[in-house]
Amino acid sequence: MSTAVRSRVFKISAAAVTAAIAIGLCLFSQDDVSASIKERRVERLNAQIENVYTDEYQQMMDTEIADERDAKERTVDSIYTKVNPYGTNTTSMYVYFTTDQASTVSYTVSAEGYPDYTANAITSDEAAAAYREAAAGDADGSGNVGGTSTASQMTTVSSNDIASTEHEFLVLGLIPKVKNTITLTITDTDGNATTRTIEQTGPKLLGEEEVRLEQAVAPDESTVTMLGNGLYAILGNDSNEQDFMYYYDANGVIRGEIPVLYYRSHRLLFDNDGIMWFSASTKHFVGMNRLGKLVKIINLGDQYILHHDYALDSDGNIVSLATDLKHSDHAVQDQVIKVDTDSGEVSLLVDFGDLFPDYKQSTDHSGIDESDPTATNRWDWIHFNTIQLMDDGSALLSARETSTMIKINDIEGTPSLDYMIGEPSVWNGMDAQPSFLTKVGDSGDTGGQHSITVQYDSSLEDGQYYIYMFDNDFGYAMTRPDFDWTMIDGISTAQSSKDENSNSQFRKYLVDENAGTYTEVQDFDVPYSPYVSSAQELSDDLNLVDIGMQGLFGVYDDDGNLKAQYKMVLSSGYIYRVYQYGFRGFYFA
Repeated sequence: MSTAVRSRVFKISAAAVTAAIAIGLCLFSQDDVSASIKERRVERLNAQIENVYTDEYQQMMDTEIADERDAKERTVDSIYTKVNPYGTNTTSMYVYFTTDQASTVSYTVSAEGYPDYTANAITSDEAAAAYREAAAGDADGSGNVGGTSTASQMTTVSSNDIASTEHEFLVLGLIPKVKNTITLTITDTDGNATTRTIEQTGPKLLGEEEVRLEQAVAPDESTVTMLGNGLYAILGNDSNEQDFMYYYDANGVIRGEIPVLYYRSHRLLFDNDGIMWFSASTKHFVGMNRLGKLVKIINLGDQYILHHDYALDSDGNIVSLATDLKHSDHAVQDQVIKVDTDSGEVSLLVDFGDLFPDYKQSTDHSGIDESDPTATNRWDWIHFNTIQLMDDGSALLSARETSTMIKINDIEGTPSLDYMIGEPSVWNGMDAQPSFLTKVGDSGDTGGQHSITVQYDSSLEDGQYYIYMFDNDFGYAMTRPDFDWTMIDGISTAQSSKDENSNSQFRKYLVDENAGTYTEVQDFDVPYSPYVSSAQELSDDLNLVDIGMQGLFGVYDDDGNLKAQYKMVLSSGYIYRVYQYGFRGFYFA
């Protein structure tokens, strides 16, 4: 730029031309330098996160925290804090102190220009265990420690059961780069309350996500109250740079930024030992404790990569959808594996190519593996995207490529086909075709459905349960190019989420295994997303729906009326899933 400035003092045309060339070269150089700087920044950030996801780093931070914390007595007048103690949640703050009397603690995070965020903290491992024990005792399992936090699904634990004299917990939700005032309310078992305030400038986010999401429809006060202090977990706003999982509150304000190695987390699982499990890459499952420490880091090895979904079995092991990287025919997304969360051992449960050999061979050898962007010549013939473990030891899976839901008996023993739900003609001529349940009524069937959920209800007879889902209502299969999807009533074949004539749906079925039937009991239209997306019942009358390809997620009542809607800037293509978690018995009491 200095060359260009000097050139302006010359009046001859040659100097002017030279100046123009110099400016052009300088601008080109600046763009090039900016790209190079950004690339190096991303490389440094990736390396930083890779270091966080090591046992050595987690142990080092454990030692550092203990040394700093225990350097002197920590009472309500000398509270120890540390921002993002284990590198796993950018806007969290570790808090430690003791009290003379057993007490409970709540906190409020306040920052100018943002709504307050208030939560009751789980301050000890004993308190967390009390919640797990209470949830296990719930007759209908509605306690769901770690799950949604709406009024109809709360496990009740008395304050005396969770009171303690030693208080160690995470404050979630510091607002980045501004002054935060954290007010602690410490209440002893006699009801006497003491308050203390901590001021902390929120750390800069590692990513470029919004601090507050655009609210296309702002929730009213009653909706915010019903949603409580549960957090929306954004699972897979995929990026070409550094990937994260995010927590946002009911007001659309960021309350957590959790970096992952790459790819995405697909859901959060809470075991009986107080550990939260999630995927941190295509090859890593990790277990995090309530303070943010990674207490388990499991690498799947060189044979399998996970994709799209996983569940915890009754022994606390992970059952996951997977791809076998050593499969000679390059088939992808057609395996189920089990990961022993104690030993890290990985074993194959089902190869669906063996279970459905005739269907597999009827398909075109085409497709990609979106969980491995470098892969070529893949055979994506069934493409599972959800797995739900059921009470009888079976599993229900969603197969996007065939637009069917498939129940497999004895998933961890000798797997066999039980039934299918969907358009039977997709499987015409196949051995499995007679296994379809009979549809009651004239509702349309699903197209490329995602995020199926099995829901038990104590009011139903044995053998009956609900299944709800995000029905993309999109008919397409890369490996079945000649199939006419328009035979499914109401289905769209539009590839673009912007198609004005298409909608997706929240859809719910009642399954009656005794009668061999399924019946649609609820549906409502939502904006169109031909791929990805999720659905989650939050309460008796609130449903969370992620319209992934539009970067939207919203809360709807059972009639499909929009109660709140949030819009997130997409990093690359879509938001894979959004689920709300109450984190009760984990972060919150």
